[in-house]
Amino acid sequence: MDKDIDDLLDEAELKFCKNTGPAKTTSKKTSASAEQSRSIGPNVKRKDQSDLNAMIDDICTDDGPVYKPHSSQKSKNDQNSQTSNKSRKCYPVYLGGSRHASGISSASVQRTCNQLRCTSCDFEVVAFDNYQWHSSCDYLFFRNNIPDFSKLKVNLIQKRGSRAYACQCAWRSVSDIQNIETDSELRWVCGKHI
Repeated sequence: MDKDIDDLLDEAELKFCKNTGPAKTTSKKTSASAEQSRSIGPNVKRKDQSDLNAMIDDICTDDGPVYKPHSSQKSKNDQNSQTSNKSRKCYPVYLGGSRHASGISSASVQRTCNQLRCTSCDFEVVAFDNYQWHSSCDYLFFRNNIPDFSKLKVNLIQKRGSRAYACQCAWRSVSDIQNIETDSELRWVCGKHI
């Protein structure tokens, strides 16, 4: 039985894995080509057999598609433009009420950051315009309910011009624009603007 399996494996290797390993004896190759001609059938012409064998040889020796990398100059320019777009951050970072514009801030333009992220709990900071947090809010409330507004609205009070900020570990209600660095308890940073 082992000999039968070995013969079957040798035959399969000859048919499908040409040019792999040391050269086989010619008697095995001729027996494989004879086996192919027997499997094709007696009614097929010799020319058709040679065409079929040529197609099989092309399939077995095909290396697949050729990979051509893009020029390195183009890919470097694309990478630089993508990183410059994604790496824009607010400096300084501001919090503010709903009267103040949101977006990216700079030294000359004061805007409230709308891409805040907490470095302590690693959550995005949510902001709700024209609301402030109720004084009964606690850590567990935010831990269990952020970022679902339908659950958070239980402790939100409407106040025109105010903005309620929160992550899972900290929360603030702000009416006037202020630099985030003035609040030493907050671990919020700008999470990059696109």
